[in-house]
Amino acid sequence: MTASPKQILVHLDASAAAARRLALARQLATQHEAALSALYATVPVFVGLPSWPDVGSSLASTLIDIDNERRNQTRKMFDECMASAGPGATWSETPEIAVVGAVSRQALYADLLVLGQRDPGDALAAGVPADFPESVMVASGKPAIVVPYAGAPARVGDIVAIAWKPTREAARAVAAAIPLLQKARQVHVLSWDQDEEDLVEGVPLDLDSYLRLHRITATVHRGGPEPEDLGQILLSRVFDLGADLLVMGCYGHSRAREWMLGGTSRSILGSMTLPVLMAH
Repeated sequence: MTASPKQILVHLDASAAAARRLALARQLATQHEAALSALYATVPVFVGLPSWPDVGSSLASTLIDIDNERRNQTRKMFDECMASAGPGATWSETPEIAVVGAVSRQALYADLLVLGQRDPGDALAAGVPADFPESVMVASGKPAIVVPYAGAPARVGDIVAIAWKPTREAARAVAAAIPLLQKARQVHVLSWDQDEEDLVEGVPLDLDSYLRLHRITATVHRGGPEPEDLGQILLSRVFDLGADLLVMGCYGHSRAREWMLGGTSRSILGSMTLPVLMAH
């Protein structure tokens, strides 16, 4: 995706961080003149009970009321946000218990997703799995901006950092970020030695020439051998640069049909302090 996104999909739940995701998604929709859709998707409360099939009718009714109240409160937040100046958005919700599948199917029709890091300290965030962002990215194949639960800047894309390594995941993340990079005031590329062989002779293609062809000037910061604690070092470097957005690939592999994050992706998604645009 090198053209500006025309359809943005933001995931909403009952957590306190949902309002910040919606605000950031509206900012992106304004910046790129994109359509914005909000999808409310959470796992019903009864699913988290130890023996939910045996729940009595009285308790079941109470749990349904809790789910309805949480949805109504989120819809109220959405309506209040839409009443303020800015682009409008459509609202949708899903009764599906498998929220990853439901959001992933809707994501197929969006250019960019806005998802949230799960807050382990917010009981209302328990309505989505802990690995929700990466699972949706893998299932849909779509790039996503993951917003930290601790907060997000009022705007993203002023100073952007790219965590670069010559991989498919990183290349897809950069391609998805091109519209944001073109509007950025500063772009920084952070890379470490990859011990690659020279695969071509003559004038090889590289990231710097790719960005310049897209009218993007970047400052490149090269390190030595890739450190083991790369995730924490990345977060420290982007903080020092004053970046408000990190662009990187989402790395992982399938083990016994279970999605397993690589160390850097796991570290970033667990400790992120700024929005991260990721692609798998």
